Amino acid sequence: MPELPEVETVRTGLAPVMEGAQFADVEARRPDLRFPLPDRFMQRLCGARVEILRRRGKYLIADLSTGESLIMHLGMSGRFTIDAGPGARSSAASGDLKLAEDGDPKHDHVVFEFDGPRRVRVIYNDPRRFGFMDLAPTVGLEECRHFKGMGPEPLSNFFSAAALNTALKGRTTAIKTMLLDQRVVAGLGNIYVCEALYRARISPRRRSASVAGLRGARLHRAVVEVLREAIDAGGSSLRDFAATDGGLGYFQHRFDVYGREGENCGHCGGAILRLIQGGRSTFFCPGCQR
Repeated sequence: MPELPEVETVRTGLAPVMEGAQFADVEARRPDLRFPLPDRFMQRLCGARVEILRRRGKYLIADLSTGESLIMHLGMSGRFTIDAGPGARSSAASGDLKLAEDGDPKHDHVVFEFDGPRRVRVIYNDPRRFGFMDLAPTVGLEECRHFKGMGPEPLSNFFSAAALNTALKGRTTAIKTMLLDQRVVAGLGNIYVCEALYRARISPRRRSASVAGLRGARLHRAVVEVLREAIDAGGSSLRDFAATDGGLGYFQHRFDVYGREGENCGHCGGAILRLIQGGRSTFFCPGCQR
């Protein structure tokens, strides 16, 4: 499932097209994704202007001129593509980013058309339909069901070493499990938690309360560093993720532990192990992470 860096990469790609633009047309090719689309979905969007496109955790949020916000979640295989005319997409990817294969058009479930100097379409493709879209009042959005109780953004001033230590104090849950709890910190997922714990030299099995203090400061720094590097790299392309221009991120080529079971640790040379925590695979180096 796309994590914070992947969703931020998508936001960065969509913002120049969507921000300040008006929905000229909305086509919903089925009544539901993971959940049913909101009542009068197309009518509530048509004519609305996107004031700003932002991210909260793993969600994209388009604040609209109507006083509502369009909430979008990519699920496991959701993907946005910008169609600005012939050749526009293929010319957008460059450098280390490689182009993904085009999604099967039979899975193009929602199409947004925006007014501007020229009309641009934003197509939502989702083969597995685990993604969803919702509409909610912008005022009080943090209290809606998607965001109520969600923890701080890890790249914001609200996420500090002190705040992390406070969240971990007295908790007996394994630190890996704690970091995946969106009430503790928003947007983290399995990949980047594994990578951050490795950089901080903290065992994923360690009790959360024992991380508070100097270890907590190391962990905070590692989380921020890993996320920033992943965003700079365009995220990690595992299975379905691609940016809005079809580009594949390449942070997966920098993984220290994730997906590297049985390979040698780049720090100590020992074997990287895998264990299951909460139904998810955890990759770590038992020699480096204590």
